[in-house]
Amino acid sequence: MTQDTAKHSNTDTDSRWGVLFDLDGVLIDSESEYTRIWNRINEEFPTDVPNFAERIKGTTLENILMLHYPDPEVRRRVEERLLEEESHMVYEYCPGARELLDDLRAHGVPMALFTSSNDIKMAHLYHDLPGLRDYFNVVITGDMVSRSKPDPEGYLKAADELHLASGRCVVVEDSLQGVRAGEAAGSAVLGVAGTLPAATLAPHCGEVTSTLAGYDAARLYRLLTNRH
Repeated sequence: MTQDTAKHSNTDTDSRWGVLFDLDGVLIDSESEYTRIWNRINEEFPTDVPNFAERIKGTTLENILMLHYPDPEVRRRVEERLLEEESHMVYEYCPGARELLDDLRAHGVPMALFTSSNDIKMAHLYHDLPGLRDYFNVVITGDMVSRSKPDPEGYLKAADELHLASGRCVVVEDSLQGVRAGEAAGSAVLGVAGTLPAATLAPHCGEVTSTLAGYDAARLYRLLTNRH
């Protein structure tokens, strides 16, 4: 797909397409730190869930708290502990992420961000990476959905707000819950292996990569159009 073809693909109503991004572990390099944080929290407030930090990846904080911490006082303390840890985090782009966002924007490809993060974390993120919000036509946070990943609600909502069918979108995800949500939405799925092995993500993805470096609008468009 040439640059002219890519631009045309988003001016022609019948061929418009878009990209729906997850945040942590896809665009910002934070998943390793979150694993350490949740492991520390799980030591302080044990859940007895094996591989707890990995099991909860991609799910909303509300879902995590309600499912794993039935005691209201413990829920409050866990949330306070998480917010304290998050306040010290420094956010940076994952390899290749900013370049991909720049290329998609240059080609006029609509983009949405769907993250399980809440508004407090997003405010911190926008402070650290002030240009990030400008890439996206739509941002869906965990506060805006009623069902957590792997339910496709967030990605269906994101596609709808871009005025696109979800089948005309590429979902970029790194968690098992996330790739399953993209698959359930009927989107093409690019899995980013890092915190999880490629083999874990692959059954739910059209393609799996270890990094977004080297990806551009043309490569994502091919993933969308070649999936059948």
